Amino acid sequence: MRRYDLHAGTSAEHVFGERHLPGEAVFVPAEHGEGWLLTYVHDAAEDRSDLVVLDAGNVAAAPVATVHLPQRVPAGFHGNWLPDA
Repeated sequence: MRRYDLHAGTSAEHVFGERHLPGEAVFVPAEHGEGWLLTYVHDAAEDRSDLVVLDAGNVAAAPVATVHLPQRVPAGFHGNWLPDA
């Protein structure tokens, strides 16, 4: 997964490892600061998925959290975060 900074002209990449395929990331803003990127990552060796939380300001760092799911989340599964109104 790669984050592009169009203002600075730089990019940063998070490598999930061999046979780990991330899906579309969803940005979740933080109250103070950047926020997080949430993505489902398919583990082909185990045929299951993890929900991985990355620091949006430092995507190359280790995940902030990983939730191991008991089964695979299908590719193309989408989610959105809406503010509490």
